[in-house]
Amino acid sequence: MAKKKRTPEELSIDPAAQEMLIRADELGLKTAFTRADDLSPCNIGSAGMCCKLCGMGPCRLTKDGQTGVCGATIDTIQARNLIRAIAAGSAAHSDHGRDMAFTLKAVANGEAEGYVIQDIAKLRTVASYYDIPVEDRAPEDIANELADLYIAQFGQQKGHLAPVVRAPEKRQQLWEEHGVTPRGVDREVVEALHRTHIGDDQDPEHILSHASALRWPMVGAAA
Repeated sequence: MAKKKRTPEELSIDPAAQEMLIRADELGLKTAFTRADDLSPCNIGSAGMCCKLCGMGPCRLTKDGQTGVCGATIDTIQARNLIRAIAAGSAAHSDHGRDMAFTLKAVANGEAEGYVIQDIAKLRTVASYYDIPVEDRAPEDIANELADLYIAQFGQQKGHLAPVVRAPEKRQQLWEEHGVTPRGVDREVVEALHRTHIGDDQDPEHILSHASALRWPMVGAAA
């Protein structure tokens, strides 16, 4: 039985997006929405119960008590799938953030033609979040130090990430209570991951290599 084609209003609440979807349909162009309507998702995969992290699978778990080849339960597989998806998406978007930090530094050093610091008040406000001195300092000096702080976050190995202080206080408390405050990847984090069944058959060194590749600190930021 063919899936029901959704209307533009069902696909998006944004009027502009609805207009674009109508125009795309008139031109016979496919979008992510129309392709989703044309496909029937796998019930096992859409529920997060399919694991293909290693070459011994994929393991498809549909009943309570089942385990994959590595011994992972359904709960473990669903949690790993979610975390890896968050890590992959965060890593991709964090690359945009890093480019912005490099651009800010280039502007501060007069190396970005066509770019200027327009909102000095905002620059001073953001810098103050991180205890960067702003009084009697040129905007370029403040921006340079702020850019260096941000750039350093992408390779930080220990301690909490600096932007954590900008999260609402209640959110910071919740992160602390659950031990998921965004931080650099160090052995303490790796051992915690190991204890929470990220892979019963993997040693901490193996997990560390994967956590580093996925820019693990960004996972916490999405919590």
